[in-house]
Amino acid sequence: MLAGILTAVAVVGVLGLLIGLFLGVAGKKFQVDVDEKEQLVRALLPGNNCGGCGFPGCDGLAAAIASGSAAVNACPVGGAEVAQQIAKVMGVEGAEAVRMTAFVRCSGSREKTVKQYEYYGEMDCRQVFVVPGHGDKRCSYGCLGYGSCQRTCPFDAIHVVDGVAVVDAEACKACGKCMAVCPNHLIELVPYGADYLVRCSSRDKGKNVRAACEAGCIGCTLCTKVCESGAITVTNSLAHIDYAKCTGCGKCAEKCPAHVIVMR
Repeated sequence: MLAGILTAVAVVGVLGLLIGLFLGVAGKKFQVDVDEKEQLVRALLPGNNCGGCGFPGCDGLAAAIASGSAAVNACPVGGAEVAQQIAKVMGVEGAEAVRMTAFVRCSGSREKTVKQYEYYGEMDCRQVFVVPGHGDKRCSYGCLGYGSCQRTCPFDAIHVVDGVAVVDAEACKACGKCMAVCPNHLIELVPYGADYLVRCSSRDKGKNVRAACEAGCIGCTLCTKVCESGAITVTNSLAHIDYAKCTGCGKCAEKCPAHVIVMR
């Protein structure tokens, strides 16, 4: 009986040794070499995995930066500080990172918009968008107000207030998740330092805008006439600001009869 036990122990020991050797050889053979720079870059990224950079999470962005297919300032959450640190790892000049923030191009609160019917259903903008008229508000371009953007924001930077989503620019990291879920595509990234913004996205003619909302751009072009820097244009009955040209004088906001050009 003792001989049988010793034989069993010996067999198990030999099998363990063989398996260990096999795993060791397999590990060497199939080892995936990881770029040291990729590891260093990954350690500097914030780890939110928000996808705002356009890559599948921080691991994907680290690999892209290390391979040279993404810029060192590609992470919108990390901002200028992280961009500078990554630039040192990559041995390149640090690209200037302009801080961006999300902005909701709508002023159509419950008090200012005309409601066309009562909606009863799932409280999700993407579901509301497919019902007749693209929602219960008469303006089919504005914020639906059911909070899909609020629920998807990982930084608690956007909230629905009186039927319209409002962004907290201080908390926003410009990850773009709110933009991705907005069915009306009225959330955009703007420079954090932008002085004036157009809080409307309607492309209807002035008369139709007024019939749907008290706070819509009527395309009157008065803003373009007072802008000395040529920063404002009106296309499809909607004002647009070129932030690179805007001097922040505020004349456009003063002249806007609909008060949709607002100071941050």
